[in-house]
Amino acid sequence: MAKLTESFQRITGDRRATVDVVSAAPSPLQPIDLTDDAVVTEVLDLAVRIGEVLLASGTGATDTAEQVQYIAATYGLAQCDVDVTYNSIVLSAYRGPTLPPASTMRIVHYRSMDFTRLAAVDRLTRRIRREAVTPREAHESLTAVTTAPHPYNRWTATLAWSSMAASISVLVGGGVLVASVAFLTTMVIYRVNRVLNRVGLPFFFQQVVGGLVAATPAATLYTFQDQLGVQITPSQIIAAGVVVLLSGLSLVGSVQDAITGAPITAVARFFEVVMMTGGIIAGVAISLRLTGVLGSTLPPVNVEVTELARLPVLVMSGAFAAMFYALACYAEKRALTAAWIGGAVGALVFMVTQWFGVGPVIGSAIAATVVGFAGGLMARRALTPPLVVAVAGIMPLLPGLSLYRGLYSLLNDQMLVGLSELLAAFGIGCALAAGVSLGEWIARTMRKPRMLRRVDDIRRPVFTARRRKPLEAEKAV
Repeated sequence: MAKLTESFQRITGDRRATVDVVSAAPSPLQPIDLTDDAVVTEVLDLAVRIGEVLLASGTGATDTAEQVQYIAATYGLAQCDVDVTYNSIVLSAYRGPTLPPASTMRIVHYRSMDFTRLAAVDRLTRRIRREAVTPREAHESLTAVTTAPHPYNRWTATLAWSSMAASISVLVGGGVLVASVAFLTTMVIYRVNRVLNRVGLPFFFQQVVGGLVAATPAATLYTFQDQLGVQITPSQIIAAGVVVLLSGLSLVGSVQDAITGAPITAVARFFEVVMMTGGIIAGVAISLRLTGVLGSTLPPVNVEVTELARLPVLVMSGAFAAMFYALACYAEKRALTAAWIGGAVGALVFMVTQWFGVGPVIGSAIAATVVGFAGGLMARRALTPPLVVAVAGIMPLLPGLSLYRGLYSLLNDQMLVGLSELLAAFGIGCALAAGVSLGEWIARTMRKPRMLRRVDDIRRPVFTARRRKPLEAEKAV
């Protein structure tokens, strides 16, 4: 026990640190002339542009506001008021009793799950905090980050989304055939939605089309499975497609905003999640109705108890699903390993809780808490924001099967069962988001190592072996 305690203390150290939330600067690291309107405006623009990238990537309103306020304080604008809402950032700086306040506003017109860009902005923030970077240099670096192309091409992202769906189908009990169909179905969904997005179709209708495409191949194969000589479970394919469509929604950010005291932004984000989920449900419902008109009826969705013999397969499926999701969101290579570990930990904890009879809502909350905590700690080693690891880690646990089961019950006049399943899906989603928030909070209160070294202008922990005590014989020599 003493060795375990000593090892834990070597990892955590004795100084409090934050993972992705900055602390107040004791004094300006690069003070500017507050009477120079041009320089003050340049600093304000830098701060809100950094906040724009964070908000567009799904970061919570409170964390975004703290980052924006810290950038301004680093350059001497210590007394700032920041207001972050669903798609806007307002920053007002107090410059003294004899000067008028300076303010700026920026509207976020896009949502981009580009984890490489998010990590690069996070490193730029750390660099501004630790070095005397002028506003002009910071602007040039930020422009280079936001205008840089994706690290992978579109087909790599397409294959990653498809591989994620295949992993999810295995996670919910599918075999090789189900995984192959889920892979091809998701590839079609992604490419079709790319075309629809290019022509400007609203995202809600893209979700409808995605749900329609996710259910149609599964229903068709089930209808002709006797002629084709195959046996298939359509619910596993549909659930995989639903999870892929759900993974792009900012559920974690909406719940985090509600927990951390940003109710307006939380309501706006949550309403967006509900509307986009409604689009998925509508698309799947249209497909099921069309197959019913053509004389095909899908079988009821049965819930199978997880066998311990399949536990390694399920854990590996969750790990690869998280890794492929991070790859599809253009995460850096060093962040893929952290996402893989987060997915494996989340799947393992969830399966173990279900084996011991814990409900899916509580099990999801426990698994998400562990993922959020582990993601916060691993993010230090991977030099990437914890949001990347946390969102990727809980992605395999999204309630795709519960949504489909509830919709299937409603379409077959089983109102009570259908509403119960939809509410269960809602509870699982909230539990995942709340668990991640709690896990990240625990990680933020952990202590950082005392052993530090610089890597790419960023301090990171390293562990050195303790020097072995010389033996008596060696002393004698």
